[in-house]
Amino acid sequence: MRPWLATLFLGVLASGAATAAEKPYYHERLIFPLQAKHVHSSSVVECPNGDLMCAWFSGSGERVTPDVEIRGARLKRGDAAWSDVFPMADTPNLPDHNPVLFITPQQELWLFWIVVPADRWEDSLLRVRMARDYMSDGPPKWYWQDLLLLKPGDRFAKEMAKGFDQLRRTLPAHDPRQRMIAAYAARLRRQSRDKSRRQRGWMTRCHLVVLPSGRILLPLYSDGFLACLMAISDDQGKSWRASAPIIGAGLNQPSVVRRRDGTLLAYMREEEDLKHRVLLSESHDDGETWSLAVSTDLPNPNSSLEALVLRDGRWVLVYNDSEVDRHTLLLALSDDEGHTWLWRRHLENTPGGRFHYPSIIQTRDGRINLTYTYQPGPRTGKSIKHVTLDPDWIKLGDKPGEKP
Repeated sequence: MRPWLATLFLGVLASGAATAAEKPYYHERLIFPLQAKHVHSSSVVECPNGDLMCAWFSGSGERVTPDVEIRGARLKRGDAAWSDVFPMADTPNLPDHNPVLFITPQQELWLFWIVVPADRWEDSLLRVRMARDYMSDGPPKWYWQDLLLLKPGDRFAKEMAKGFDQLRRTLPAHDPRQRMIAAYAARLRRQSRDKSRRQRGWMTRCHLVVLPSGRILLPLYSDGFLACLMAISDDQGKSWRASAPIIGAGLNQPSVVRRRDGTLLAYMREEEDLKHRVLLSESHDDGETWSLAVSTDLPNPNSSLEALVLRDGRWVLVYNDSEVDRHTLLLALSDDEGHTWLWRRHLENTPGGRFHYPSIIQTRDGRINLTYTYQPGPRTGKSIKHVTLDPDWIKLGDKPGEKP
């Protein structure tokens, strides 16, 4: 063999061996050790300096236990372990829930969350606090906080009535949802005309979205109205107003993504015990109005989910893909903006465990970072797990007997 040909042959072999040896990156860790306290509903963001910050709620229960507060931790860029846990928000004598972290285009850190008076989700009050100094050790140094009260207005009542009428017409007469809708439609119509009721109970869960126009959308849901809407700001968060509601058969906790043609999609969990499917609604006017929510073919046991648009245009959806419980947590990848989900791989699949309420972002290095509630068994304690992976890790799919 001629020397130049041998060199070329060996180079091809070496290149092939290197490619075969390289696997998409995957790494997991707990933010803190398993503990007896109830820890749940995390939210993760990347700070301008490359640090990650995560927040969640922690306490002896939910809703009726006043010791529940918002806690947080930081993973400094390049560090192997998360920092000690620190306080993020605590309303005296009332439980605090469902934190959502947001880095504004102006590089401020905003924390949205709810405080729950009267032991009722329907009475929840939406709060927000802001920090400019948040990249040093310990908790952010908040400079401002307030309630965020929306006025859905008379349009809300009209759209609720219109939406439920439309929903009933779209369902077969034998559909079990007909009974559910008939049972609560009259009550919700009446309550939607109550100015006090329709201003309370709007709750956070999923990340905010910034549209190309600069408009900010804060996805919200109500357990009282079994509906969703967007808090809309067109002035960098100085003021907020309510979109028209998203109506469907028992839906909440919307996660919003945008297609290249400007269409917004809201993926939602089901709240009632109906079809056990992910629900979907569309907006063609930057979130002002939304289509009637419909069931997709994606199974879900009435559990929170989140969608993400990667910088290369691919979409990722993380959700519990069981109809029964939350022991299985799946990542799905789409290359056609959610029309199909060709690649799927489990993050967790352990009977008896609970792995749920994911929060997902893409960091500047191109990797996916997500956090979620981690409870490997009924008596093992809980933590928040942090996973970092290359998007192509999803394309490898599950292998028999494989543990992620």
